[in-house]
Amino acid sequence: MQAFGKFATEHGLEYLIEHYLYFNEPDKKITADDLKILLKKKSRNVAGTIFLYNPVMAPKGYNTDSLLTEQGYGFDGKYTELQFEKLMDIFQSRIKGYEGKLIEIKYLFNYNRPGIEPTMVLEAFNEDVEKLFSHQSTSFSRELNYHDVKNIRISGKFVFFAWGHKFDQTHSNIINYAKSIYEQSGKIGKIPAFIYSNSLGRKESEKEVWFFHPVASGKLKTKITGAIAKAFCSNPPKPTAYEE
Repeated sequence: MQAFGKFATEHGLEYLIEHYLYFNEPDKKITADDLKILLKKKSRNVAGTIFLYNPVMAPKGYNTDSLLTEQGYGFDGKYTELQFEKLMDIFQSRIKGYEGKLIEIKYLFNYNRPGIEPTMVLEAFNEDVEKLFSHQSTSFSRELNYHDVKNIRISGKFVFFAWGHKFDQTHSNIINYAKSIYEQSGKIGKIPAFIYSNSLGRKESEKEVWFFHPVASGKLKTKITGAIAKAFCSNPPKPTAYEE
C-alpha cells in the first residue's frame, strides 16, 4: 500500500488538505503523477472514504517530530508520497479486496500535528466551528482546516467513520460539527460504516457519533483491528461491533 497527500501552510500552521491510500496490485507501485491520472476518474478509481480525527503525517524523507517548515519542506501544492506509519500498517493488513483502487482519507480537522488532545488546540477548534456559519474570523484556516458541511464531497460509495469515541462533552460545538458531517454523508447517499461497542450499541453510537479509531491500546488493540477486518469483509463495509 502507498499513501499520498497534499500539504499546505498558512500563518505558520500546517495542514494535510488531501490524503489518499493506494492499494497496490501485485508488484505495482504508482507515482504522484500516476495518482493525478487516477483522480481524473474518481468515480471509477476511488472506492470510498475513511473519516479520521486529525492527521499526523509527513512526506517521505521527513518526520512529524517538528514542523515541516523547520525541516525545509517546500509546500509546492503538489501531491507527495507519505511516510508509512502505524495507521497505514493497520489498513494494509486489515482491508482487503481493493487492489488497484484508491481510498480517500478525510479528517474532522486537517491540522497536521501530533498530540492535540487535550490541548488548547481543541478549545480553539470548538470556538472556531461555531463561527463557520458567520463572517467572524477563525483561529485556524476556514478553507484548509474545516469542511463546508453542506457542500462536502465524499468520494466513493461508502464512508467509514473512525474519528474516535472520546469526544469531550464540554466541546459541544465539535460534537455538533461531527454530527452534521455524519448526517450530511447520509443525505448525499453514502453508505456509513464504523466500529462500535455492544455495550453502547449501534444506534447510540450513531446518536453520539462515537466511532472507534483504528489505533487502540491494551485489550482493545486487537479487538478493534479485528473488527475492521470483519467490517471490510463486505463491499461496501458495514457497521461492526468489536468482540467484548
